[in-house]
Amino acid sequence: MEKTPLPTVGLVEWFRPGEYEQVKQVLADLKELGVTQLRTGVSWADYYTPEGKDWYNWLIPTLAKEVNILPCFLYTPPSIGERPRTSSPPKDKKAYADFLDVFISDLGEHFEWVELWNEPNNQVEYDFTMDYGWYKFAEMVGGAAYWCQQRGKKTLLGGMSPIDPNWLQTMFDRGVMQYIDAVGIHGFPYVFDQVWDGWAENVKTVREVLKRNDCQAQLWITEAGFSTWQHDEFKQLQEFKEAVQAAVDRVYWYGMKDLDAELPTVAGFHLDDREYHFGLKRADGTTKLLYRLWAKHGIEKLSKLAYVKRTLSEDAAPYTLITGGAGFVGTNLAKRLLEQGKRVMVFDSLSRDGVEQNLEWLSENYPENLEVYIGDIRDVQAVRNVIKRAEAVYHFAAQVAVTTSLDLPINDFEINARGIINVLEAIREQDNPPPLVFTSTNKVYGGLDDLKFISNGSRYYPADKAIKTYGISEERPLDFHSPYGCSKGSADQYVIDYARTYNLPLAAFRMSCIYGPHQYGNEDQGWVAHFAIRAIEGEPVNIYGDGKQVRDILFVEDLVDAFLLAKEHMHEIKGQAFNIGGGPENTVSLLELLKTIGKYRGKDIPLKFGDWRPGDQHYYVSDTRKFQKATGWYPKHNVQEGVAKLYQWLCENRGLEVPMLLSSETNNEESVNNVAVA
Repeated sequence: MEKTPLPTVGLVEWFRPGEYEQVKQVLADLKELGVTQLRTGVSWADYYTPEGKDWYNWLIPTLAKEVNILPCFLYTPPSIGERPRTSSPPKDKKAYADFLDVFISDLGEHFEWVELWNEPNNQVEYDFTMDYGWYKFAEMVGGAAYWCQQRGKKTLLGGMSPIDPNWLQTMFDRGVMQYIDAVGIHGFPYVFDQVWDGWAENVKTVREVLKRNDCQAQLWITEAGFSTWQHDEFKQLQEFKEAVQAAVDRVYWYGMKDLDAELPTVAGFHLDDREYHFGLKRADGTTKLLYRLWAKHGIEKLSKLAYVKRTLSEDAAPYTLITGGAGFVGTNLAKRLLEQGKRVMVFDSLSRDGVEQNLEWLSENYPENLEVYIGDIRDVQAVRNVIKRAEAVYHFAAQVAVTTSLDLPINDFEINARGIINVLEAIREQDNPPPLVFTSTNKVYGGLDDLKFISNGSRYYPADKAIKTYGISEERPLDFHSPYGCSKGSADQYVIDYARTYNLPLAAFRMSCIYGPHQYGNEDQGWVAHFAIRAIEGEPVNIYGDGKQVRDILFVEDLVDAFLLAKEHMHEIKGQAFNIGGGPENTVSLLELLKTIGKYRGKDIPLKFGDWRPGDQHYYVSDTRKFQKATGWYPKHNVQEGVAKLYQWLCENRGLEVPMLLSSETNNEESVNNVAVA
């Protein structure tokens, strides 16, 4: 059976006069996505302002150099409207055609099609209360369509929203359609179109009107989209896939970027927050799930990403829930549980680089007992749904970078602080609340500025002998530095207080530096893997400070042991926080770690040094005695063994040859472990 080709797919993006930088960014984004079609608005009202004509004289040629543009001509200048508003019919219906004639004369070489108005059956866009029979609209648009065809342009009737076959028949009855080459429809399933019969049914009803009137016009979806105002990026992806499967000639997806919260919509300023979240990217420029997958895989492959899914059903068997489960730590915990035959629910937004690969790997290797729910920790209903069937919860979903928290503190708060409340409340709702282990951070102790540190060769160490011997204990006063420290610290305290106030089985791990397989580290988080990745790729490493900063690093398999022991001993440890890391036996400075990695690489790693970052600790080593006493846990991997395993995994993951030195080290370690087990 021959496969039906996908329609031509483009994007919708509206620009305000003066948004020069936004135009350049959108063109760059379109190039990254491989999109060559752009639908954009041309405001008749703006065109006749002092700066309007110059703006469009720049905008249209600039866009046309990079993409094929579909200009949508709309918005009556208030001074010539029957009422002083842009949605009003003009007093002189011929004025619209005259405007288009001027525009085509000046800029018509840059476009083939003209779109005549936008959502004409939507009162916000065209106030049909002044034109109940659509006679004025028909005179205005019919005359413009006739003249545009005379000027050599193809004509598109502005997209209906909602899709209304009766309105389209009215356009035939009014004589407009004899000058129309394509009909547009708009659809916003489950956002504005709450009652939605699907694209197939809607397309069918429109085609029936065209057929009944013996009309050969093409049918385009000139605007379709899904608002992520409730943080449901998976649903946006799903609705996009549905739209591009529709039996139409073209699909334009709305839009490239969320609307700036400081700006009003046509309907007014924040009268409807759904209007502000239709973009593939957020207003701050960060990408959503659909953008990332589209850019990486292309449209054709989106439907083949079977592991990007939601498998939760009403009768799902109980499972261990791991929020952020496609992340580095979550993947390793899921692997251990799945190998033990346990059922696991991975809940993840796939917002971090690399986690998509982790989820694919889990899905391929453990398909039987793995449940997947692509969702956001800020989505209250999604969190409630996945916790209903959880018999244990490990909460790793987080905004993880100090630098990102400095740039986007509200986003950091909503994910880390509000996110934990969503989880805790969902747990509290259950008749039999599942135990929770939450991963906090050593950043809750601040910069440790009151401690004295001594530089000795390649590292710092504390002047305080007890801290040098045992590390930083849980008795250390809390001191939240940076928005990240505040949000994670708040979450840490909420966990402890909910355990106390509501008698829930909850505990917090204040984490030091964790590393190991399935880690795709970057400069801001996961620095052990980041250093190794840079070394493998032959790139220099940026060091903030002098590189003598000391951390206790913990191999992820040892952390997984700690998680399972925490659940096993939850009755004794609930309501408590524990410092978890490699401890004094597994410390390393940045310079020392880079030297070790350089040995595996076969040559030194080039370094670049920058200023210290705010709140960066000269020395942080976990005092893990409290957790060891409660559970008997201790780390089994030393620094050399763990880093060797990480480096080997990174090489194998890239299809690179494992250095001989590394192979011999890991083989020797496995032999020792085998002897120990025997």
